Amino acid sequence: MSAPPPAPPGQGRFEMKPAASGPTARSGRRAFIGVLLCNVLEWYDFVIYGLLAVHLSRAFFPQESDTVALLATLAVFGVSFVMRPLGGLLLGGLGDSQGRKPALMIAAILMAAGTFAIGLLPTFEAIGVFAPVLLLVARLVQGFSAGGEWGIANAFLLETSPEGRRGFSTSFLSVTVALGSGLASAVAALLVTALSPENMEDWGWRMPFLLGGTLGIVALWLRSGIDETPVYRRVQAARASAGTVLRRIRRPGLTVLGFTMHWTVCYYVFLIYMPLFTQRHAGLSAAQATWSNTICIASIILLVPLIGRLSDRYGRRPFLLCSCLLVLALVVPAMWAIVAFQSFPLVVGVQVLFGVTIALYSGPAPAVVAELFLTPDRSRWSSVSYAMAAAIFGGFAPFIAVWLTAMVDNPLAPAGYVIAAGATSLLVVWRMPETAHMPIS
Repeated sequence: MSAPPPAPPGQGRFEMKPAASGPTARSGRRAFIGVLLCNVLEWYDFVIYGLLAVHLSRAFFPQESDTVALLATLAVFGVSFVMRPLGGLLLGGLGDSQGRKPALMIAAILMAAGTFAIGLLPTFEAIGVFAPVLLLVARLVQGFSAGGEWGIANAFLLETSPEGRRGFSTSFLSVTVALGSGLASAVAALLVTALSPENMEDWGWRMPFLLGGTLGIVALWLRSGIDETPVYRRVQAARASAGTVLRRIRRPGLTVLGFTMHWTVCYYVFLIYMPLFTQRHAGLSAAQATWSNTICIASIILLVPLIGRLSDRYGRRPFLLCSCLLVLALVVPAMWAIVAFQSFPLVVGVQVLFGVTIALYSGPAPAVVAELFLTPDRSRWSSVSYAMAAAIFGGFAPFIAVWLTAMVDNPLAPAGYVIAAGATSLLVVWRMPETAHMPIS
């Protein structure tokens, strides 16, 4: 790989330089941590729901059929994703029109409220059909919040990045995804290890959601220290007609939609569905499955910032293409090996391998999503495009995986869904422009 061209004139002029005085530096660190912590919470909430799906299905749905109850629980997980584009449109629009800070504050409030609600809801045994209805409402609130959260936070990180480090700075958004997922996986693993199955089914499943709501309050306090980004201040007065905006966002919006397919399907299949897969088809215990997931996520956390930094030097596309190609080549033999050999060390190795492929994409991907849009459009339309892809292709991935397996009576069936998403994103990445060394405007 060759060294990158010099940064274009003006690139990096928007960076937030560390202040010499203590209070300003502390305020900047507090704002940065506040942005990232709420993203940790967002993904903690989503992942803990998937990992505790079996317990939630027993708490909130009738038990005539374990499979039907589990499918209903995963359907609620997927349906909440339909709120993400709406959240991106409204909260992201608020971030573009009124500023990044108020939008981030509202997103944090909604996420904490939805998480607390799940931990406090009465069960199906207590209130009947109202239990799954209330669960769905809480998930819809979380989905609405998450839909705006990602794009606004990504815009904030991009617009406060030092020169030549946009990929590195925004990669921490992917790190928060992995941290939230890892925290959820570790909490679930500790609970299923420490508590009896009876205690988990009775009250243990509530504890992770109450913990998440508490973290949301801390994140909200930290976010109160956020200032608007210099780039946003510079262009906040700019307005354009609806027709102009549509022409401006059409191409980047479609690119992000196709680009995100591989990313979101891999994430939800390899990290959310995989613990269910390994328990059902590889003979792993609940504790083994969650610990394997946690090890995989730890590998992602370690690799993502490094790959994000390398993408600043060598470009985003080489790492994105490598991820797609590796998944296309490995998904079928890897899933076959898990089923055939039913070994805990093998499952860990396979999940870490998938973790590497996810990290190759997650390092440069947030920067790409934000760099494709102009500053007046960045918060809203990057949120909407990303949220639509997550809703259509990712949110229902665990449900689709379980349904495909049941329909064709083959545990390898979900690999077909992964291959279709990877092939589509491979074509999109091959045709899209390299954004690493383009100035943002």
